[in-house]
Amino acid sequence: MLNNFFNNLSFYKWWKNIDRIILSFIITFLLIGLFFSLVSTSFIASDKLDTNSYFFFFKHLIFVLLGLIIIFVISFLETKILYKFSIYIFFFTFILLILVPFIGTEVKGSKRWIDIFFFPRIQPIEFVKPFFIIMLALIISNKNFSNLSLKFIFSLLLTLLIVSLLIIQPDLGQTLLITSSWITLIFVSGINLIFLLSTSILVIVFLLYLTFFVPKFEYIKNRILSFFDSDTGTHNFQSDKAIESITSGGFFGKGIGEGTLKNNVPEAHTDYIISVISEEFGVIVIMLILLIFLALIYYIFKKVENETDDTARLILIGSASLILLQAMIHIGVNIRLFPTTGMTLPFLSYGGSSIISISIFSGIILNLTKRKVEL
Repeated sequence: MLNNFFNNLSFYKWWKNIDRIILSFIITFLLIGLFFSLVSTSFIASDKLDTNSYFFFFKHLIFVLLGLIIIFVISFLETKILYKFSIYIFFFTFILLILVPFIGTEVKGSKRWIDIFFFPRIQPIEFVKPFFIIMLALIISNKNFSNLSLKFIFSLLLTLLIVSLLIIQPDLGQTLLITSSWITLIFVSGINLIFLLSTSILVIVFLLYLTFFVPKFEYIKNRILSFFDSDTGTHNFQSDKAIESITSGGFFGKGIGEGTLKNNVPEAHTDYIISVISEEFGVIVIMLILLIFLALIYYIFKKVENETDDTARLILIGSASLILLQAMIHIGVNIRLFPTTGMTLPFLSYGGSSIISISIFSGIILNLTKRKVEL
């Protein structure tokens, strides 16, 4: 009788069916992010607010707590309800993305943020990404359309709409993420490779044309040129400082509070958090973080092997691939493998939009990896 009582409790059933290994990875990452937020932003608060304050840390903590609530709510939902609500939320966030060019806040030549009610300076694309993955999966796995080419066209049009809005901002990093996510899902869905390759080449050529021949994107061109030749501009300052920090940190780091990158490079606690960590805690800690990332992604893909629902499989593949690609781009920028893109590191970087976005992804992943049979 006692067992039946517990089985009827919704929270108990959630805990019984949730994948606790994936949940442990997520909680671990969020706690690591909180710790590094504490040690990397307290000095920034002191400098900007002229006080010994933990303002940024407490702000980060609030978003993490909000993220945990989001993770629980999304993972708690029935999968069919999740799909249904995701469609509505996608269109809402898509409207916010449309509004960015009109009411957005411009920062350093880019208009990517808007102010909404009690949430100043949110980045709509961060909220679009997880639901965009779900929309793509729903389109590609739709049983009402047996023609794969038609699904390809619908998904391409949706992707082009979002990419066009990102180009207007402009935001090259997120454009690469959205485009790569589409290519990944189309590839695993079984589309003709020649068709996919041709479309991918056209997209790449179009992006290169915008970058090198349209004046609005001249700053991106300058970043790329200065990446290959430091004499062409001054856009390597942040990357050079990041490399110096990683090198000076060595294997074991300088120690907590001894790093200088967070004070010398703007937004180091977001775009260059890996370098900040490496300088104070060493390459050993960075390697450990990378191993945890790879373990999480590997475990998600292992779950995909046993998934029979096409929609769920595509969502899990798309979500895991996007998280991995974003982490790779962030780390690549920090070690000067890629030009500066302004890409945050999932889970760890400071920023409300980034934390909420990865929390939504986490909730979706936990929802789709739950045990399907409740005992």
